[in-house]
Amino acid sequence: MEISLYDISGQTLRVGIRRRDDALPPLLLFNGIGANIELLEPFIDALDGHETITFDVPGVSWGGALAQQFAFQHAKRCRRLVLAATSPGHLMVPAKPTVLLKMASPRRYKDCEYMKRVAGDVYGGVLRRSPELVHRHLLHVRWSSDMGYYLQLIAVLGWSSLPWLRCLPQPTLVMAGTDDPLVPVANGHILAHLIPKARLVTIDDGHLFLVTSAGRSAALISDFLTQDPAHS
Repeated sequence: MEISLYDISGQTLRVGIRRRDDALPPLLLFNGIGANIELLEPFIDALDGHETITFDVPGVSWGGALAQQFAFQHAKRCRRLVLAATSPGHLMVPAKPTVLLKMASPRRYKDCEYMKRVAGDVYGGVLRRSPELVHRHLLHVRWSSDMGYYLQLIAVLGWSSLPWLRCLPQPTLVMAGTDDPLVPVANGHILAHLIPKARLVTIDDGHLFLVTSAGRSAALISDFLTQDPAHS
């Protein structure tokens, strides 16, 4: 993946591009909270054909919410929408309080031993069943800023897509992990029910299935992106 810095209206943006088939529309990836672009490399490596573009979002990095907002505000620039392990915002089916307390601090990104202890509780799925895999799957995480992390948490508090989900025109693939402590699978059912052209697929994994089940996730997304519009 080629990583470069770009100046966008005075804001320096760190962008990663994996160049593939120029004939296919590129896939724009929005990172989750506290994550950097390298975290998605296993998924990007597993995705055939499509060029991918991802970036470290300055200040606000709650990927699923940002993807929904982008599809709503810039519908003409968004051909299809994939929502992975996300929710309609603060009006969601919440995680358990014990999980939310662990999310309230960025300690897991800075303390490897602590991450090993809590990864299963926070992310579920493969990392719950095999905590020894934490280091391999989170190898590329690079911590940047405590302040940025807390601003990301604050930013999502007042946001919800529920009032306009029915207005989204794009064919949408909603993906949810069956063992996701952060975003319970019920949120995927809500999104798929309210978005007119959406369908839901569940992955037998946790919150980070794009990384921990990269091959299966990439195959589902690739099929969706190349599917005949008449069958979306």
